[in-house]
Order: sequence, then C-alpha cells, then structure tokens
Amino acid sequence: MKRIIKILIILIITLTAIVIYLSIYGIKTEKFNNEIIKNVSKINKKINLSLNEVNYLLNPLNFSINISAKNPKILLEDKSLDLREVTSNILLKSFINNQFSIDDLKISTKEIQIKDLISLTRAIEGSPQLFVLDNIAREGLISANINLTFDLDGEIKNNYQINGAVKKAKFNIFNKVEIDDLNLSFNISNNQLTLRKIETNLNSIKLKSPLIKIEKKKDTFFVDGRVANEEQNFDINKLKPILGDLPNNIKIEKIDFNFINTFSFNVSKKLKLNDLKLETNLNLKNFQIVKNPLNLKPFLPNYTGQIKFEDHEVKIILTKGTLDIKGNGDIYIGDELEQLSYSIINNDGKITFDTKLNITKNPLIINFLDYKKKKENSSEILLKGIYKKNKELIFENISMTEKNNQILIKDLLLSKNFKIKDLDYVKLNYRNKNDLLNNVELKKNKSNYSINGKSFDATQFINNSMNDDENTTIFENFNSKFDIKIDTTYINKNDYTKNLAGNFTYKDNKLNLLNLASTFSKNKKMNLSIETNTQNETITKFFSNYPKPLIKRYDFIKGFEEGYLNFNSIKKDGVSNSVLVIDNFKVKEVPIFAKLLSLASLQGIADLLTGEGIRFTDFEMIYSSEKGLTNIEEMYAIGPAISILMDGYIESKKLVSLRGTLVPATTINRSISSIPLLGKILIGEKTGEGVFGVSFKIKGPPKNLSTTVNPIKTLTPRFITRTLEKIKKN
Repeated sequence: MKRIIKILIILIITLTAIVIYLSIYGIKTEKFNNEIIKNVSKINKKINLSLNEVNYLLNPLNFSINISAKNPKILLEDKSLDLREVTSNILLKSFINNQFSIDDLKISTKEIQIKDLISLTRAIEGSPQLFVLDNIAREGLISANINLTFDLDGEIKNNYQINGAVKKAKFNIFNKVEIDDLNLSFNISNNQLTLRKIETNLNSIKLKSPLIKIEKKKDTFFVDGRVANEEQNFDINKLKPILGDLPNNIKIEKIDFNFINTFSFNVSKKLKLNDLKLETNLNLKNFQIVKNPLNLKPFLPNYTGQIKFEDHEVKIILTKGTLDIKGNGDIYIGDELEQLSYSIINNDGKITFDTKLNITKNPLIINFLDYKKKKENSSEILLKGIYKKNKELIFENISMTEKNNQILIKDLLLSKNFKIKDLDYVKLNYRNKNDLLNNVELKKNKSNYSINGKSFDATQFINNSMNDDENTTIFENFNSKFDIKIDTTYINKNDYTKNLAGNFTYKDNKLNLLNLASTFSKNKKMNLSIETNTQNETITKFFSNYPKPLIKRYDFIKGFEEGYLNFNSIKKDGVSNSVLVIDNFKVKEVPIFAKLLSLASLQGIADLLTGEGIRFTDFEMIYSSEKGLTNIEEMYAIGPAISILMDGYIESKKLVSLRGTLVPATTINRSISSIPLLGKILIGEKTGEGVFGVSFKIKGPPKNLSTTVNPIKTLTPRFITRTLEKIKKN
C-alpha cells in the first residue's frame, strides 16, 4: 500500500512538474505551423505567414494550449512585413487528439513604416483610395494588436478588435495641405473605427482631438468628432490652401485665433461628403485686413483702408447646407476702438445678414445727406437684409440713430449693379452740418410715392444735382410718380422757401416729368418744370423773381440783389443747349470783374462795383454743355454803366478760356445816343479823357486765372447790333 502511495505521489509530483514546466517554458515545435498559417490566410488568401519555431504553453486553468510565435513575417510576392508576435489558443483535448482547431488569433506588429504598410495593402487590394493614400503619405510609423476569433467553421467572427497607434506621420495633399507630426491611437471593430488622443499640425495649425469615430453604414461611412487648437499667431501664406486664394484687392496681414469644433458627416466609398454638420466656437483674438475693396473713407474720415478685429467671439454652425455665423467684438477704425456684432446665414447661396456697429470715438459723415455725427455722441448703425442668389440685395432695414437724430430706410432693393429697383419707406429726422432740421418722410403707395415733411435742407441735393453726370442713374427698371409737399425747404443755411409742392415722374430710370412750385418771403415765387417730349428731348424751365438765394451759391459773385431769372434748356443725347436770362439786377464784389475793370483803367466803375454795386438791365447767356465741357456761344450784359460781350468755354474743374469786349457807357453814348451819359462816375478823376473800350482774355485753371486786356478803338458790328436789340427791347 505504501508503495502504491509512493508511486502516486511520484506521479503527481512528476505531472505537477510537467504542468509547471509546460505552463512556464512550454515546448517548441513546428508541428502545427501549417495549421497556424492556414488560419492566418483566412484573413486574406494572398497573405503568407513565415514562422520559425512555435512555443506551446499549457494553460491548466482552462485546459488549453497557448501558442506563441515570435518575430514572424507576412510575405506577399516580393514584399514582407515584420511582426512582433502571433499568439493563439487551442483546447488541450484537440492538441492531445492531434485535432488542431484555433478559436482565436492575436497578431502584434512591430512599428512599421506607414508607406510599407500601404504598399503591402495595395498588393492585396488595389483600390483607388489606397492609391491616393500612397501618394500623399510621406513618413510615419504604425503599430497594431489584432485580435481575431473564429467560429466552428473556422471563419473569422465579427467581434474582431484591432488596437494600435500612429506616430510622427506626415502627409502632403497635392502640395497644398500639409499634415505633420500626426500622433494618435486607434481601435477598429466591426463597422467602426475610433481615433483617440489625436495631435497634429495642419498647415502649421496645431490641432488636438480627444475622439473621432468612423462608423460604416451600408455603403457610406459616418464620421463624427471634435477638434480644437490652442491660441496661435498664424502665417497667412500657410493658411491659403485652407482659406483659398484671396482676391487681389484683399490682403490679410495677421490672424490669431483658437477654436473648438464638433463635426459629423457621411462619406461615400468614392470619398464624396454628404450631410456635413459643423459647430465651431471661434475665439478670434486678432485679425488684421490691411487691404480691402471697401471705400469707407467718405463715411469714416479716420479710415485708413485697414480693418482690425480684436477679441471676437464667433459661433459657426453648418448644417444641411446652411451656414450660420454669429459674432461680436471690437473693431478698430483708424486708431479708435468701436463695437461690432453680426449674424450671417448662407442658405444655398441666399445670404441673410443682421449687423450692428456702434460708433462712439470716430466721426461719421454721410455727405449726400449733409450729416455729421458729433464727436461726443454715440451712433448706432443697423444693417439687416438679404443677398439673393441672383446677386440682388435687399436691405430690409437700414437705421442710424444718434441721440435725437434718426435715419431710417426700409425694404430697399438693389440690383446686382447696385442700382435702386424698389424702395418702400424712408424717414429722415436729423440736424445736418448747418444745424438745420431735416424732417421728411417717403412712403410707397402701390407703385407711386409721397414725400411729406416739415422741413428739408436741399443745399446738398442741389449741389449734387448740378454736378451729376447725365449719363449716370441710380435706378434700374424704375417707373414711379412722386408727390411732394414740404413746409420749409432750405436752399442754403439762411434762405428758404415755403410750401414746396408738386410732383415728378421717373420713367425707364430717368426723370421724365417734374413740376415744382414754392414761395419765398414777400410773395416771391419759384417755379421749376422738366418734361421729356416724344423726340426724347428733356426740356427744363426755371423762373424766379427772387434769384438772389440761387446766385449766392456761387462764391465768385457777392452782393447780388433784385432781378428776375429765366432759364430754358433742351437736352438730347447728352448735349444740352441752354439760355439763361436775368433782368434788372445789381452786383458787387465780383473779383474777376473788379480785376478786369482795374486793368482797363476804369477805376470809377471799379469803385462803384465795390461800393453800392453795378446795375445791369439785361443779362443773357447762350451756351451748350456736354460731358463736363461748357461752350459759351455768347454772353451779353448791358447796364447804365457798362456792357460786356463774351464767349469761350469752361472745362469742368480743369480749364477756363473766355474772351470778350468790355465797353463803358461813355463809349456807347458816343456811338448810340440813346444811352444816358454818366460823366465822371464812369470816367473817374484819374482816368483823363476815359477809355473807349477793351478786349480781354481770361484763361487758366479755375483757381489760378490769368487776365489780359487790350484797348480797342472801334466797336464791332456784333456788339452794336446786340446793344440795339436790347435798347429796342427795353
């Protein structure tokens, strides 16, 4: 009995020792190599596995054998890939019965060059995507642990897991986008790829992502994740591949920002993106545009052509093709800091915008309204509207408020050429540079308009009308009638008319018909009419028995008094032929006239001019105008003291060229006895026997005119004829 026990103890010890040895050291054999290779080839038939000795370790707890192969190789044609280890488990019973059946397979790779892995994978499956990946990959390492399980038929189950890491990868996409120093860990399971701890540089933008998931759904892949970057001052040139090429009239000097971005989208096997959703919180610390097409100088005198944004909090949402941008922050206009907020929505090319700009420290000027913001006041500008796909622009609301001043425009429709196609409402209630109140309202009624108000300063409007190019128009497809009624209309700071009333009509974008009437003080009147006839001629008529406020607009004429003014003009094809007549008026302090009299030694008349003034009974000017050039066919003025006959031309803001004859009344008396003699007043104490007359020339730039005179001994028939006509008329 003792012997049996002893034998059993020895057997137990021996078996225990064998189990311990097999569990710790195992055995090495090549007996089952073919079976292992066969199971690996189930991943892909093109793959061949090269094995040396395989170590078999006993796992007594679950009665299985752990199979381990160190440093195997994957062989494919002339390519090979070094692995770290291949392991598996088989049941102990199958091993004893020489029935090799692998339930699972684990493959651990060494760090492999990404280019080598792509090349090997292309040899297995030559897809276009792998071709593109092979061309953009530059360097980097990848390692992986692959866990496979097999069903009873030896097929790979769908519960496989692949874990790994990518280190220091680099990609160059068409020499435009550089992905550098890419590091991440990944997990691949059935129909899903998970990327974690992603860090990289995208065109020098340092990016981090805690998680990106890619899930296969039928024939597409669903991608979602989160990306962020730290605050960084960027090289604009390296951002061009991302932002695209900017127009030549836009130049960005500096951009400094950080963001957090969440995104999702579907991508097809052909790498086509769909259902992109994007939400970005952007902290724009500094953004400087040193060149842009916006000409804001006329409105913001401190504007230098540069715009600087600071500390803007911007939220960007992109979903179903709709881009929504909302933000606010500081904006520098010149050296002064202002506040800006904005909302921009782009829905399939239709852009809706809502912007608010608070201007406190900068001056604000609107020249065509003669408005200037007071420096100490704060002004709020609102712009709300839609930019349509056909490039038309609708301003639903344009508003400017500054204390009690308000400018409001509603439903303004502009064509793609920025011409007015429609307008619904305008309200002006502000004091302008002259401290004159503008209080008028424009309302649309069907296709026509009414303009009503208590007061309006028309100074700037008259200036603009006189300087407008006839060929330009601010309208497009515009045909409307305007009825106007304004209680007080200022012609300048001190002169005004009462009860301006009438109407005007636009046809095919041009003023077709106008009738306006108004009254000065002491029942003095003013009438203006414009009509376009069937020959496409625009006929303008203007009358006033109080022209002083209108003549006073010209700085070179001072002390204009009394008189009657008639103006008639016919314009066709850009050429206007006009006649201006002024009767029974007096002038003084006309510098060019005074100089002419002085050069002609007519000191007595010159003294009269600077004193009580010189009276003219008749003034008539016949002239034509075309594209800034005014040709004076004849300008004739006659009075008790002097008469002038003149012609020439004036090139707007460039050149004046005039010539004529100036004759005192004493000379005319000697030629035409019907004109009274003024004696010493005309001749003066220092002029001796007097001057018969002079011819003169005035030429040069408007601000630097040169005047020359020459004495004459006879009057031309033309001068005498015109004088007789005037005498006969009077």
